[in-house]
Amino acid sequence: MAQNMHFKLEKPNISGIKPEEIFKFLEDEKVRDIVSKSMYPEYLYWDNVKYKELPSGYKPEVAWAAIKFIRNNVLHRRESVIVDENGKKFFWVSSLLWYDEFLHEVDMNLGGALLGLARDLDENAKRRFITRGVMEEAIASSQLEGANTTRRVAKQMLREGRKPRNKSEQMIVNNYQAMLFIEDTLKSEKLTIDRVKDIQAILTKGTLESATDEGQFRTDKDNIVVQDGGDGTIYHVAPNEKFTRHELERLVAYANDELKDSGFVHPVFKATLIHFWIGYLHPFADGNGRLARALFYWYLLKHEYWGFAYLPLSKVIKNSPVQYGMAYVYTEQDDNDLTYFFDYNARKIKQSIKEFREYESQTMKENTKMVKEARTKYHLNDRQIQLLRFYQKNKDEGVSVAAHMNINEISRATAITDLKTLEGKGFLSKKKVGRKVYFYATDNVEKLFS
Repeated sequence: MAQNMHFKLEKPNISGIKPEEIFKFLEDEKVRDIVSKSMYPEYLYWDNVKYKELPSGYKPEVAWAAIKFIRNNVLHRRESVIVDENGKKFFWVSSLLWYDEFLHEVDMNLGGALLGLARDLDENAKRRFITRGVMEEAIASSQLEGANTTRRVAKQMLREGRKPRNKSEQMIVNNYQAMLFIEDTLKSEKLTIDRVKDIQAILTKGTLESATDEGQFRTDKDNIVVQDGGDGTIYHVAPNEKFTRHELERLVAYANDELKDSGFVHPVFKATLIHFWIGYLHPFADGNGRLARALFYWYLLKHEYWGFAYLPLSKVIKNSPVQYGMAYVYTEQDDNDLTYFFDYNARKIKQSIKEFREYESQTMKENTKMVKEARTKYHLNDRQIQLLRFYQKNKDEGVSVAAHMNINEISRATAITDLKTLEGKGFLSKKKVGRKVYFYATDNVEKLFS
């Protein structure tokens, strides 16, 4: 452990820059937009700012000093309830112009389980969208933590309810079970230390070297660090055990809205604070990232932002894992400025909303004609229609009776009836693979959509 290098952000020396140099920079119209562009569309650190083109006579260090001055003195700086091991509070810049627009979009689209066209769907359709979201979240959140299984195989496993074959598949099943536990049970409860342990135990079941570590807090002897799996570079050293236990009590109180902020903090930002706080404390030897994202969802679902159940946020984060990790690093190493973490997560939420809207709109558009014909000409029910939609996008996939049961939460007899009816109408053919029987789409499915 000792020989591994600790990652440190490059920091310019701005201690010698005089106030008059900063004010001169801020008053110069030719360079003023350097400051605004360091806030939006992305909240930038020095490693990006130093490459900005400046007129002659200005050094990048002066630009950075001006940016830090604005962030610390002019914009509204909000202190959070989170403190580091030295007792220094984490803060964020709360008056960035794009925050209001972003939070309005969230309130309009994700509150009350309404997301765009989702408000027009019946309860069965809504449930299918939620099931898709929960599955995608479980898979991507596990893949972020190293689960090495393809999305296709993982989804097939979850649909069929088959037992996982390796640690990666076990991680995904665990994550899926944790998300269902939050959706079905925990969103109606207060958080407790024991519930935090319960969620971690679900997330790590059957994946640790010792089963006795499931749901157990780490100790100082565990020497927990966040490091690069390749070269061993250390990005974060978990705080000591005593500090972590104390702060977890505060985190639970905050999550239950018992520990108050100095003023109103939007639920999305509060959920993001909880997300960061778990990641910073790293209270367990394993499963902390998954736990942090699970509690983010729990807080928002509890506060009636039901639309988040549709959004597989981790799927979007998985496409930029380095930036996700660096959002933690920038926050911790640039004066505890949480704005980096808020900024990253806000942009990913916006992207998730956009992708869901596109997916939902396309699905509705593609299926309007098909649904009408399926119901009137073939007298198919909603489950059968949804299954044909699946086949249309996954032409070579086979579906078992168990998978159809699990997805729709129906009895085996009902699942068999659904599949045999589709077979009888010429949409499916069955084939035995090993001991199991799978149903595959015929050419008639494609004809129905065309």
